[in-house]
Amino acid sequence: MEKIKVNGINLAYTRRGQGTPLVLIHGYPLDHSMWDEVVPLLDDRFDIILPDLRGFGESDSPETVYNISDMAADIAGLLEQLGIQQAVFAGHSMGGYVALAFARAYPACLRGLGLVSSQVLADPPDRKEGRYKSAADVAENGVGVVAEAMTTKLSTNPRVQNFVRAVIERQTRAGVIGALKAMAERVDSTDLLASLKVPLVLIHGESDMLIPFDRAREVKAAVPGAQLFALKNAGHMPMMEFPHETAEALKHLA
Repeated sequence: MEKIKVNGINLAYTRRGQGTPLVLIHGYPLDHSMWDEVVPLLDDRFDIILPDLRGFGESDSPETVYNISDMAADIAGLLEQLGIQQAVFAGHSMGGYVALAFARAYPACLRGLGLVSSQVLADPPDRKEGRYKSAADVAENGVGVVAEAMTTKLSTNPRVQNFVRAVIERQTRAGVIGALKAMAERVDSTDLLASLKVPLVLIHGESDMLIPFDRAREVKAAVPGAQLFALKNAGHMPMMEFPHETAEALKHLA
């Protein structure tokens, strides 16, 4: 991976393909490698940029408090240094929150938006409290507790479970804690939907155990022009469980 200095941290990214710039943003608590099976299916029509969000993968894990908007600003800085003025964004789960924050802060730079296993709602109070408890647990016991708690919720596919567990276990405590707190404090993006002037694609597994399929259905109801791709038997990791279907859906953003 290559690295750039942006907003005081070293941000790692890789780039592949040609065509319309497409930023694929990974979810929590993973890194860019979760897109590995989809990238070869898209690189003939997209210039794909795959960052590791701050705190994950090969990017720096700052100990300071930061928010989802800071993560979006990192991506804006990356695109600026790459000379890319406009791009399509597709974000998975937490990556969707980052993509929405980018859409709010840099609308002129957004060419299309894909939300994969994500949502526009902020955390309700009980979920917010749960994230802070998880952060305290990680601080005391390490990221293994997250791997143990989340692996089977991310997917029921044993191959996918083995992959995500390994990815989670190599993340840093600081990065996982920082992301948990950032997600807990994120703003509700429902109001943003009405102002979107770009194509919107929703990709969601009907068997998602972490973010219910109803969240995608609600966004579709709010934005009738959005394209909703409901993946039967898919959980929270459709890009790994059904890579071809996920890639075909993302092509609608080209």
